[in-house]
Amino acid sequence: MKQGIHPEYQTATVKCACGNEFETRSTKSELRVDICSKCHPFFTGKQKLVDTGGRVDRFNRRFNLDAKK
Repeated sequence: MKQGIHPEYQTATVKCACGNEFETRSTKSELRVDICSKCHPFFTGKQKLVDTGGRVDRFNRRFNLDAKK
């Protein structure tokens, strides 16, 4: 690596809007995020699944596609 052109890589504290804090490494000493793994719906198990089955049927009806082809 070329000397003197790269920022210093240091320990960083990440602070989430939910109040969770954890440490990682970054070129900045402090990071603020809106959402983290403690409050994101995917990681907390509160994720809602969207049923797209009705959309497929609607598409097939709209373009007169037979599902048995």
